[in-house]
Amino acid sequence: MTTALNVIAALMTIGFGLFGFLAPSFTLGALDLSTTNSNMGLSEMRASVGGLFVVTGVAVLFLNNPMAYAMLGVVYAGAALGRFVSVYLDNPPLVKAATFGGIELVLALWLILANINRAA
Repeated sequence: MTTALNVIAALMTIGFGLFGFLAPSFTLGALDLSTTNSNMGLSEMRASVGGLFVVTGVAVLFLNNPMAYAMLGVVYAGAALGRFVSVYLDNPPLVKAATFGGIELVLALWLILANINRAA
């Protein structure tokens, strides 16, 4: 079961990344962001919200190693931490931020706790 859930988490990561990579305008809207005087925002979506997640998910699947899955969990832990600090400091839309942060936290906890002992 651990293997199946790990693969699902990696595939979800790729799926999340594909939105930013292939549909940056949609992703900007979903995240309440917008471009300004240039299309640099679209470039940032494709890079940091898109390509980064796609390549990380693919690499984790390719490596198929418990430590790789645990490190993917660390990535999600960082995202969740940033999201929850933002809730405290920035007052974003609470339901949206808590939903995204909750998904990130669940993925982080699963990937770290299920894999860290297997990696040793």
